[in-house]
Amino acid sequence: MSRFQIHDDLTAPEGSVPVLRGALSTGGQLPNFLGALAGSPAALRGYARFRSELRHGHLELHTLERIALGVAEHYGSAPGLAMHARAARAAGLGLDEIELARDFGSADEREAALLRYLRALVVDGRPPMHLHEEAREAGWHDEEILEAIAIVALESLAAMVNVAGEVPVDGSVEQSRTLAAA
Repeated sequence: MSRFQIHDDLTAPEGSVPVLRGALSTGGQLPNFLGALAGSPAALRGYARFRSELRHGHLELHTLERIALGVAEHYGSAPGLAMHARAARAAGLGLDEIELARDFGSADEREAALLRYLRALVVDGRPPMHLHEEAREAGWHDEEILEAIAIVALESLAAMVNVAGEVPVDGSVEQSRTLAAA
């Protein structure tokens, strides 16, 4: 059971309701992570705005999912791993590539260069210059590298909420949510 109440549009604080209704209208189902984050309207709005801006970026969906898988694995976020594995499959990644991405890897050398850079950022806190240069030599431009760092930050927030709150994997039985919907 989650340490945080998993809200829906009927139980959430007033400031979270518009964001939750927007998420429900586009996705059909509210992820447990968003339901938990709804306990803080400011945190939910900040997350939603950050995610919305990054949707206008230049990174391809398969790259975003590789990054998200590496971050979720690093933090041990079961909901993040489940969600991003499904999304990665939908984006065309095979099972072998998904497994590599969980450790910030890829069989695609261009993707692998960016992921090595991001892995050093996540694990060590500071990627060495040679990894930055390697990412650039592989064809990544500053705009894309900065966007990738922003995705790491966004996915780290999601993973930390999932882990700190023991948020259950979407589709699992969550008593408080079941009761609210009943």
